[in-house]
Amino acid sequence: MNRFVTPNPEMMAPAEVTSRLQRGSLIVGVIGAIALLIGAFAEPAQFFRSYLLGCVLWTGVTLGCLALLMLQHLSGGQWGFVIRRPCEAAVRNFALMFLLFIPLFFGLGHVYQWAHAPEMASDPVLQNRRMWLQTDWFIARAVIYFFIWIAMATLLTRLSAAQDAASDDLSARLNIRRRLQTVSAPGLVIWALTVTFMSVDWVMSLDPHWASTIYGMLFMAGQGLSALALLIIVLLILRQYPPLSEILEPVHFHDLGKLLLAFVMLWAYFSYSQFLIIWAGNLPDEIPWYLGRTHGGYRVVALAIIVFHFALPFAMLLSRDLKRNARKLAWVAGLILVMRWVDLFWLIAPNDLPGGKALGFSWMDIAAPLGIGGLWLAAFFRQLKARPVVPLRDPLFETVVLKVHAHD
Repeated sequence: MNRFVTPNPEMMAPAEVTSRLQRGSLIVGVIGAIALLIGAFAEPAQFFRSYLLGCVLWTGVTLGCLALLMLQHLSGGQWGFVIRRPCEAAVRNFALMFLLFIPLFFGLGHVYQWAHAPEMASDPVLQNRRMWLQTDWFIARAVIYFFIWIAMATLLTRLSAAQDAASDDLSARLNIRRRLQTVSAPGLVIWALTVTFMSVDWVMSLDPHWASTIYGMLFMAGQGLSALALLIIVLLILRQYPPLSEILEPVHFHDLGKLLLAFVMLWAYFSYSQFLIIWAGNLPDEIPWYLGRTHGGYRVVALAIIVFHFALPFAMLLSRDLKRNARKLAWVAGLILVMRWVDLFWLIAPNDLPGGKALGFSWMDIAAPLGIGGLWLAAFFRQLKARPVVPLRDPLFETVVLKVHAHD
């Protein structure tokens, strides 16, 4: 009898491997946190700007996993079945990201021009936006965003756990699946709205004189891309060990590779659309935003984003053979994940600080993403090894797992 017919403890993620990854990630996180603590006293303005970069990057990864999780519940398919448990482990990190975000509340004046009363009083543009750009209201909105995300993640993961604990009655399992779909449908709308407001609050308001109506969609595409890239790397690592070594097939990576290609094109479409509309409009209050990002050292960063965030991954992901090769696909995913950090740096760093200065590159721009990322990954692997690595009682279990092993 095939051992996959009856769910059993062997379906857990390999404890030794995930524990080793958890320890390694925690070490990186602690070292990064110590380095950032030193940087906070030495250069507080740079610290808070770099810390914002790290928080936006890893909050974005978590939000991307939440979107992919809800999308899978609505659409089904093998691609989502194999990443569901890593997605669920990721979204349980929202509480951690909220705790890590709190230090930014004490440094808003080092990051945002509008957080200074004299500048707010003397700038007519800021005066027109003073009802939205207030420190107390900014903090309140951030708390609301995290509360909504934590509530959505908790509801989805609890329903998934209830499905695992359900009896072998197919109707009961189908009922839970319908409830997951019922939550996911409005959940995607709420996710889109909160991500849009988040991107405006946390990043676009760094330059309060500039605005873009496509900014939220640019962040949505980027978050989905970040999450998918990380999940592909995680699956490659776990694919070397049971039980995923007996479940994952080239077709699963092929599906994920096609989705990765779709997100690359979607992100590029939104990025180019924003650039084209602003450049064609040639308005004096919009053009300076791009001028600051296409001159000096930032010109090299912009060119690197075009080549390594879009052109090269796009060309490579057109290959069917590459998408079916898990190791090569993971290398492309790793490149994309690094370029997501570069893209966010390009969005955040060139903005003027209170006092009229723009920050260049700093070692803290590396330390913050690595430190926060190390803590995030440590919590992620801890969550991943706590539950079966695939949804045992989901109706897709038979069609995905048993079909793959029908020849046993």
